[in-house]
Amino acid sequence: MTTDPLLLTGEVEDATARLLRTVAAFDTADVPAASLLPGWTRGHVLTHLARNADGFVNLLTAARTGAPVPMYASPAARATDIEAGADRSPDDLFDDLRRSADRFAAAVAAMPAEGWTATVETPRGPRVAALLVWGRLREVEVHHVDLAAGYRPADWPEAFSHRLLHEVAADLADRPAAPPMVLRFAGSGCHELGIGEPDGAPTIAGPAPELAAWLIGRSAGEVLTVTPDGPLPTPPEWI
Repeated sequence: MTTDPLLLTGEVEDATARLLRTVAAFDTADVPAASLLPGWTRGHVLTHLARNADGFVNLLTAARTGAPVPMYASPAARATDIEAGADRSPDDLFDDLRRSADRFAAAVAAMPAEGWTATVETPRGPRVAALLVWGRLREVEVHHVDLAAGYRPADWPEAFSHRLLHEVAADLADRPAAPPMVLRFAGSGCHELGIGEPDGAPTIAGPAPELAAWLIGRSAGEVLTVTPDGPLPTPPEWI
Protein backbone atom coordinates (compact mmCIF):
# COMPACT_ATOMS: atom_id res chain seq x y z
CA MET A 1 0.00 0.00 0.00
CA THR A 2 2.39 2.62 -1.26
CA THR A 3 2.07 6.36 -0.65
CA ASP A 4 4.54 7.16 -3.43
CA PRO A 5 2.63 9.52 -5.75
CA LEU A 6 4.59 8.45 -8.82
CA LEU A 7 3.80 4.78 -8.23
CA LEU A 8 0.14 5.62 -7.66
CA THR A 9 -0.06 7.60 -10.90
CA GLY A 10 -0.44 4.41 -12.92
CA GLU A 11 -3.29 3.31 -10.67
CA VAL A 12 -5.03 6.65 -11.24
CA GLU A 13 -4.65 6.23 -15.00
CA ASP A 14 -6.10 2.70 -14.86
CA ALA A 15 -9.00 3.77 -12.64
CA THR A 16 -9.74 6.72 -14.92
CA ALA A 17 -9.74 4.45 -17.97
CA ARG A 18 -12.27 2.15 -16.28
CA LEU A 19 -14.42 5.14 -15.38
CA LEU A 20 -14.31 6.53 -18.92
CA ARG A 21 -15.35 3.16 -20.36
CA THR A 22 -18.44 3.24 -18.13
CA VAL A 23 -19.29 6.84 -19.05
CA ALA A 24 -18.76 6.21 -22.78
CA ALA A 25 -21.76 3.87 -22.70
CA PHE A 26 -24.14 6.46 -21.21
CA ASP A 27 -26.97 7.81 -23.32
CA THR A 28 -29.25 10.79 -22.69
CA ALA A 29 -31.48 8.76 -20.37
CA ASP A 30 -28.56 7.58 -18.24
CA VAL A 31 -27.20 10.99 -17.22
CA PRO A 32 -30.24 12.24 -15.23
CA ALA A 33 -30.68 8.88 -13.49
CA ALA A 34 -30.16 8.83 -9.74
CA SER A 35 -26.71 8.07 -8.38
CA LEU A 36 -26.02 6.46 -5.01
CA LEU A 37 -25.52 9.93 -3.52
CA PRO A 38 -28.73 11.48 -2.18
CA GLY A 39 -29.88 14.37 -4.34
CA TRP A 40 -27.27 13.82 -7.03
CA THR A 41 -27.80 12.42 -10.50
CA ARG A 42 -25.06 10.72 -12.45
CA GLY A 43 -24.50 14.08 -14.13
CA HIS A 44 -23.76 15.63 -10.74
CA VAL A 45 -21.25 12.89 -9.91
CA LEU A 46 -19.47 13.22 -13.25
CA THR A 47 -19.31 17.01 -13.03
CA HIS A 48 -17.95 16.73 -9.50
CA LEU A 49 -15.25 14.33 -10.67
CA ALA A 50 -14.18 16.73 -13.42
CA ARG A 51 -14.07 19.74 -11.09
CA ASN A 52 -12.32 17.62 -8.46
CA ALA A 53 -9.55 16.88 -10.95
CA ASP A 54 -9.19 20.61 -11.58
CA GLY A 55 -9.18 21.22 -7.83
CA PHE A 56 -6.28 18.81 -7.43
CA VAL A 57 -4.50 20.60 -10.28
CA ASN A 58 -4.85 23.79 -8.22
CA LEU A 59 -3.32 22.11 -5.18
CA LEU A 60 -0.47 20.64 -7.22
CA THR A 61 0.17 24.11 -8.65
CA ALA A 62 0.31 25.51 -5.11
CA ALA A 63 2.79 22.80 -4.10
CA ARG A 64 4.93 23.37 -7.18
CA THR A 65 5.00 27.17 -7.12
CA GLY A 66 4.44 28.07 -3.48
CA ALA A 67 1.50 30.29 -4.46
CA PRO A 68 -1.60 30.10 -2.18
CA VAL A 69 -3.89 28.49 -4.77
CA PRO A 70 -7.06 27.05 -3.15
CA MET A 71 -8.58 23.78 -4.30
CA TYR A 72 -11.89 25.53 -4.97
CA ALA A 73 -12.69 29.24 -5.02
CA SER A 74 -15.23 28.61 -2.23
CA PRO A 75 -17.66 25.90 -1.11
CA ALA A 76 -20.47 27.88 -2.75
CA ALA A 77 -18.59 28.11 -6.06
CA ARG A 78 -17.90 24.37 -5.96
CA ALA A 79 -21.60 23.60 -5.46
CA THR A 80 -22.61 26.06 -8.19
CA ASP A 81 -20.20 24.53 -10.70
CA ILE A 82 -21.50 21.02 -10.01
CA GLU A 83 -25.13 22.07 -10.33
CA ALA A 84 -24.46 24.03 -13.51
CA GLY A 85 -22.76 21.09 -15.22
CA ALA A 86 -25.03 18.25 -14.16
CA ASP A 87 -27.53 18.52 -17.03
CA ARG A 88 -25.05 18.41 -19.89
CA SER A 89 -25.12 15.83 -22.66
CA PRO A 90 -23.30 12.50 -22.27
CA ASP A 91 -20.72 13.60 -24.84
CA ASP A 92 -20.04 16.88 -23.04
CA LEU A 93 -19.71 15.15 -19.69
CA PHE A 94 -17.37 12.53 -21.13
CA ASP A 95 -15.22 15.17 -22.82
CA ASP A 96 -15.02 17.28 -19.65
CA LEU A 97 -14.10 14.25 -17.56
CA ARG A 98 -11.41 13.16 -20.02
CA ARG A 99 -9.89 16.63 -20.44
CA SER A 100 -9.82 17.32 -16.70
CA ALA A 101 -8.14 13.94 -16.11
CA ASP A 102 -5.52 14.88 -18.70
CA ARG A 103 -4.91 18.18 -16.91
CA PHE A 104 -4.43 16.33 -13.65
CA ALA A 105 -1.95 13.92 -15.25
CA ALA A 106 -0.01 16.85 -16.73
CA ALA A 107 0.13 18.59 -13.35
CA VAL A 108 1.49 15.44 -11.72
CA ALA A 109 4.11 15.08 -14.45
CA ALA A 110 5.19 18.72 -13.92
CA MET A 111 5.85 18.27 -10.20
CA PRO A 112 9.51 18.52 -9.13
CA ALA A 113 10.66 16.03 -6.52
CA GLU A 114 10.81 18.66 -3.78
CA GLY A 115 7.26 19.79 -4.55
CA TRP A 116 5.81 16.58 -3.14
CA THR A 117 7.02 17.54 0.34
CA ALA A 118 5.10 20.84 0.33
CA THR A 119 2.04 21.29 2.53
CA VAL A 120 -1.13 22.54 0.86
CA GLU A 121 -4.49 23.64 2.27
CA THR A 122 -7.38 21.34 1.35
CA PRO A 123 -11.03 21.64 2.41
CA ARG A 124 -10.24 19.01 5.06
CA GLY A 125 -7.18 20.81 6.37
CA PRO A 126 -3.44 20.81 5.60
CA ARG A 127 -2.10 17.90 3.54
CA VAL A 128 1.34 16.95 2.27
CA ALA A 129 1.30 17.16 -1.53
CA ALA A 130 2.50 13.55 -1.82
CA LEU A 131 -0.97 12.45 -0.65
CA LEU A 132 -2.82 14.25 -3.44
CA VAL A 133 -2.47 11.46 -5.99
CA TRP A 134 -3.97 9.01 -3.53
CA GLY A 135 -6.77 11.52 -2.94
CA ARG A 136 -7.60 11.60 -6.63
CA LEU A 137 -7.48 7.80 -6.90
CA ARG A 138 -9.91 7.53 -4.00
CA GLU A 139 -12.30 10.01 -5.63
CA VAL A 140 -12.30 8.16 -8.94
CA GLU A 141 -12.78 4.69 -7.49
CA VAL A 142 -15.45 5.59 -4.93
CA HIS A 143 -17.47 7.84 -7.24
CA HIS A 144 -17.31 5.24 -10.01
CA VAL A 145 -19.32 3.04 -7.64
CA ASP A 146 -21.63 6.00 -6.92
CA LEU A 147 -22.68 6.08 -10.57
CA ALA A 148 -24.69 2.88 -9.93
CA ALA A 149 -23.75 1.69 -13.40
CA GLY A 150 -22.42 -1.79 -12.71
CA TYR A 151 -19.07 -0.96 -11.06
CA ARG A 152 -19.09 -2.30 -7.50
CA PRO A 153 -16.73 -2.27 -4.51
CA ALA A 154 -15.87 -5.89 -5.40
CA ASP A 155 -14.38 -4.49 -8.63
CA TRP A 156 -11.89 -2.30 -6.77
CA PRO A 157 -8.27 -3.47 -7.11
CA GLU A 158 -7.05 -5.30 -4.02
CA ALA A 159 -4.36 -2.74 -3.16
CA PHE A 160 -6.87 0.09 -3.34
CA SER A 161 -9.40 -1.76 -1.17
CA HIS A 162 -6.84 -2.45 1.54
CA ARG A 163 -5.48 1.09 1.58
CA LEU A 164 -8.98 2.59 1.74
CA LEU A 165 -9.96 0.25 4.56
CA HIS A 166 -6.84 1.10 6.57
CA GLU A 167 -7.34 4.82 6.00
CA VAL A 168 -11.00 4.83 7.02
CA ALA A 169 -10.35 2.64 10.07
CA ALA A 170 -7.55 4.96 11.21
CA ASP A 171 -9.81 7.98 10.75
CA LEU A 172 -12.64 6.36 12.74
CA ALA A 173 -10.26 5.34 15.50
CA ASP A 174 -9.69 9.05 16.17
CA ARG A 175 -13.40 9.88 16.31
CA PRO A 176 -15.13 9.50 19.68
CA ALA A 177 -18.51 8.97 17.99
CA ALA A 178 -17.32 5.83 16.20
CA PRO A 179 -18.66 2.62 17.78
CA PRO A 180 -15.95 0.19 18.92
CA MET A 181 -15.41 -2.77 16.64
CA VAL A 182 -12.79 -5.16 15.30
CA LEU A 183 -12.57 -5.49 11.51
CA ARG A 184 -11.37 -8.87 10.26
CA PHE A 185 -10.51 -9.42 6.62
CA ALA A 186 -8.43 -11.70 4.45
CA GLY A 187 -5.11 -10.78 2.92
CA SER A 188 -1.80 -12.56 3.11
CA GLY A 189 -3.22 -14.34 6.14
CA CYS A 190 -6.02 -12.93 8.28
CA HIS A 191 -5.85 -9.27 9.25
CA GLU A 192 -7.59 -7.27 11.95
CA LEU A 193 -8.04 -3.56 12.53
CA GLY A 194 -9.43 -2.17 15.74
CA ILE A 195 -11.63 0.87 16.24
CA GLY A 196 -12.09 1.97 19.83
CA GLU A 197 -11.77 -0.29 22.87
CA PRO A 198 -11.55 -3.93 21.64
CA ASP A 199 -12.76 -5.56 24.87
CA GLY A 200 -16.36 -6.58 24.28
CA ALA A 201 -16.45 -5.01 20.82
CA PRO A 202 -18.10 -7.00 18.02
CA THR A 203 -15.95 -8.46 15.26
CA ILE A 204 -17.09 -7.53 11.76
CA ALA A 205 -15.70 -9.92 9.15
CA GLY A 206 -15.75 -9.96 5.38
CA PRO A 207 -13.77 -9.06 2.26
CA ALA A 208 -11.72 -5.87 2.50
CA PRO A 209 -13.65 -4.02 -0.24
CA GLU A 210 -16.99 -4.85 1.39
CA LEU A 211 -15.78 -3.69 4.80
CA ALA A 212 -14.46 -0.47 3.30
CA ALA A 213 -17.65 0.13 1.32
CA TRP A 214 -19.77 -0.40 4.43
CA LEU A 215 -17.67 1.97 6.54
CA ILE A 216 -17.97 4.76 3.95
CA GLY A 217 -21.70 4.30 3.42
CA ARG A 218 -21.56 2.62 -0.01
CA SER A 219 -22.92 -0.72 1.20
CA ALA A 220 -25.41 -1.96 3.76
CA GLY A 221 -22.95 -4.71 4.66
CA GLU A 222 -25.14 -7.60 3.55
CA VAL A 223 -22.19 -9.97 3.10
CA LEU A 224 -20.51 -9.06 6.40
CA THR A 225 -20.80 -11.20 9.52
CA VAL A 226 -20.98 -10.03 13.14
CA THR A 227 -19.57 -11.94 16.09
CA PRO A 228 -21.22 -12.30 18.55
CA ASP A 229 -24.36 -12.42 16.47
CA GLY A 230 -26.20 -9.12 16.29
CA PRO A 231 -26.79 -6.03 14.17
CA LEU A 232 -23.98 -4.21 12.44
CA PRO A 233 -22.81 -1.09 14.27
CA THR A 234 -23.59 2.27 12.65
CA PRO A 235 -20.39 4.03 11.56
CA PRO A 236 -20.43 7.84 11.57
CA GLU A 237 -20.69 9.65 8.24
CA TRP A 238 -17.46 9.47 6.22
CA ILE A 239 -15.87 12.73 5.03
